[in-house]
Amino acid sequence: MAFARTCAVALVGVEGVVVEVQADLEPGVAAFTLVGLADKSLNESRDRVRAAVLNSGAEWPQKKLTVGLSPAAVPKCGSGFDLAVAAAVLAAAERVDPKAIADLLLIGELGLDGGVRPVRGVLPAVLTAADAGYRQVVVAEQNAAEAALVPDVAVLGVRSLRQLIAVLAGEPVPDEPPPRPEGGGPGPRGAGWGYPRPAGLYRTFDGTEQPPDLAEVAGQRLARRALEVAAAGRHHLFLQGSPGAGKTMLAERLPGLLPPLTRQEALEVTAVHSVSGSLPPGRPLVDRPPYCAPHHSASLPALVGGGSGLPRPGAASLAHHGVLFLDEAAEMSSQVLDALRQPLESGQVVVARSAGVLRMPARVLLVLAANPCPCGRHGSPGGECECLPGTVRRYRARLSGPLLDRIDLRVPVEPVGRAELTSASSGESTAAVAERVLAARERAAARYAGMGWSTNGEAPGHELRTRWAPAPGALARAETDMDRGTLTARGLDRVLRVAWTVADLAGHDRPTADDVDAALEFRTGVRRGAGVAGSLP
Repeated sequence: MAFARTCAVALVGVEGVVVEVQADLEPGVAAFTLVGLADKSLNESRDRVRAAVLNSGAEWPQKKLTVGLSPAAVPKCGSGFDLAVAAAVLAAAERVDPKAIADLLLIGELGLDGGVRPVRGVLPAVLTAADAGYRQVVVAEQNAAEAALVPDVAVLGVRSLRQLIAVLAGEPVPDEPPPRPEGGGPGPRGAGWGYPRPAGLYRTFDGTEQPPDLAEVAGQRLARRALEVAAAGRHHLFLQGSPGAGKTMLAERLPGLLPPLTRQEALEVTAVHSVSGSLPPGRPLVDRPPYCAPHHSASLPALVGGGSGLPRPGAASLAHHGVLFLDEAAEMSSQVLDALRQPLESGQVVVARSAGVLRMPARVLLVLAANPCPCGRHGSPGGECECLPGTVRRYRARLSGPLLDRIDLRVPVEPVGRAELTSASSGESTAAVAERVLAARERAAARYAGMGWSTNGEAPGHELRTRWAPAPGALARAETDMDRGTLTARGLDRVLRVAWTVADLAGHDRPTADDVDAALEFRTGVRRGAGVAGSLP
């Protein structure tokens, strides 16, 4: 038989398209043609596949060979098609039975020696295959644990093309040396297959690496309370204070307050990290909220995704269901910061390019940190600010009004005094606060069961104003602020969301006037009645 077919997956972000890989052999001058809108790295697979087949002990067909990738209009990139192309060629040459690969989906890169190397994006690719009805998948052995996360799909991990040929032909499977672990140095199966993970940019915590403890933060009662509210309701947070006051310390301890990811959330986060090549070594499933802290010089593609050709996920997507911390936010480009306005509302990033459209999840808990002025001493007790008033205004204007309107909690971080810093007593630990956060999350999830959201930060304002209205008279001060024009309609909705979170943490059936006052104080910084002070533990 001179024709065979099998399947692979083309990824655009975390969305996949099943691609049929067809191989056709015809009499004529020996040639290898690859068609189907392939990029350069995929076109190079012709040389990789030919060398891998020959070095695996199989015969290369001396005929006119055409390999088609269908649908032809879908852009295809990367080396993950190598294994499917090789299997289709061998089946067309009758080295293996074409029926044995017709219902298989193969993902993997081939080395010139016939070794099968891992690729990025295996989890979203296998999820796409499962949705399309495929139940048998072949991947590199290093990707097998990641692929096995998808239920009801049989996964075969192979180390070499020789092993795959033996399995498909019903022959004894040859033994191959195991691949070296990531970072184990060069070797016949270990060189070059690990992907570099930028230090300090992406961080996830598992059972062996505990997040920093909140008890290490001296003082800062108001900011600590804001962290608890932000974690309980998934509310965005803005920390403003002089250098050295503890803004970064506070933000780094926020992921430890968040509950573990649900199974669905973990699969979504793992899929994004798989596409970006930033999965932690030896951990196929990310089950803790990620923490992403890009440098303040990060570009627009680095933050929200993009790049040449088909766009790649940015920091906002890598922090999906976790914390995106932007330190020195006032030093960032205004254009870059304002690009977050749409993702903060919709929970996803949409990047359109000539080569395709990228849709990436980006439901993040945003934390901004900034100094009050370029020198950082404006308004500090005893500080001698050298900045002119116009300089201070321009510096603060770098954070646009529409962006700040989407921030629920705005908290001043004052410098810690000597007495607090040297005190032997410490604040509550991360574990103690996390218990209250989990209890508040459970109350909110029970209230919104079946509604499509699980936290107060996601609840639509219309529902909070009608179905779950606060206590009578609780919104009096908020309504006054709206009449004065100091609170927008979006701002009122966000005050309601924060008020519900404060109520959940306090165990109230619905927000009271004090809960709403606390939410207003978090948003405006103006003391309202008992406010936040009255709700501090």
